[in-house]
Amino acid sequence: MNQPGYNVPDPPPAPPPGLENFGNSIVSWMKWGGMLAIFVGLIMCAIMMAVGRRNRSEMAAQGMIGVPWVIAGALIIAGGAGIVTGLLGG
Repeated sequence: MNQPGYNVPDPPPAPPPGLENFGNSIVSWMKWGGMLAIFVGLIMCAIMMAVGRRNRSEMAAQGMIGVPWVIAGALIIAGGAGIVTGLLGG
């Protein structure tokens, strides 16, 4: 039912007036926080592996299992804009 006058508008996303820089600041702060969390996560995994080396093999294994999850999180944070653009069509 594609009759003239019944088309739903589909404008591109636009920030509210005066909030353009605020939105960019929020996104950049979140990316910075994500990078810090990745760094801390990798260090925590390394500590678990080092401490778990002696008679705590379960702790070392949990540290090793955590590394791919931290890397997956890093990839999602780094490619977040591309993922959203691909899903929503930029």
